[in-house]
Amino acid sequence: MSKEIIGVIPPIITPIDEHEKVDEAGLRKLIRHCIDHGIHGIFVCGSNGECMSLTQEQRDRAIKIAIEECEGRVPVIAGCMDSSTARCIENVQKLEEMGGKTAVLTPVFYARHATQEETVRHFEEVSKNTNADLMIYNIPTFTGQNLTAETIIKISRIDRVIGVKDTSGNFASFTKLLNYFKGTDFLVHQGATNLAVPSMLMGADGYVPSLAPLFPKAHIMLYEYGKAGDIENAMKWGAIVDEICRLYPMAKSQTASTKYAMSTLGFVDKRVCQPTEPITEEEMKRIDEHIEKLRKYM
Repeated sequence: MSKEIIGVIPPIITPIDEHEKVDEAGLRKLIRHCIDHGIHGIFVCGSNGECMSLTQEQRDRAIKIAIEECEGRVPVIAGCMDSSTARCIENVQKLEEMGGKTAVLTPVFYARHATQEETVRHFEEVSKNTNADLMIYNIPTFTGQNLTAETIIKISRIDRVIGVKDTSGNFASFTKLLNYFKGTDFLVHQGATNLAVPSMLMGADGYVPSLAPLFPKAHIMLYEYGKAGDIENAMKWGAIVDEICRLYPMAKSQTASTKYAMSTLGFVDKRVCQPTEPITEEEMKRIDEHIEKLRKYM
């Protein structure tokens, strides 16, 4: 297996209409925008894509649209996480029916995790009952379980598990993964954008920044200079990305701030799924002002 899912792979928003149905035209335009501006892949129905706020029907619809629109031009990874192994198996099987190749799975959530072995068994069972490639998604703030480097390594030995997106923010653990998987085909992606520069310089395969579609050049430059080992330029673009990330806390909800920021592109709506706190006029003004300062990086 050669590495294909590398580079800047944003967890794109899912544009919705007033009935919380997927806005197909907006989603297709967003994906085309990403591809046209050099983004290396698409993560559809991740946390930023409100995967667990959408109905199952709408989540499947967003995934299908992404697969169709990308047409193999860039890789698509799809969020298939859920609250039980059985639910995840169904989600991955649906992904396969739609022609999807790579499913992203977290530990199950809304569960009282007793051991790390639960998640090892979770991946084993999904692997036995599906044929898609699987990516580990470590995001403890949403799942209640922080996968250790040792557990991730154990899961990596399961058939068709091809990589990890680590959003734990634990750089010491991430470094262990980079060292262990160095020289292998196993993918190691940084999910915490604030750690992208050192991660790329140390050999990560990519990172997963939510705001990359808004400022693709800055995020791609960080990736390219980081991969090239150019510390000075990687840090220069990393500082710009840090400024971009200041958009996140400008609304009460990071989802609302991200969706509003994306809406300034002109082809997606700022609307969020209920009951997420909607953005206010004052918050929109702050975001507009900050985006205007960053226009030169568009």
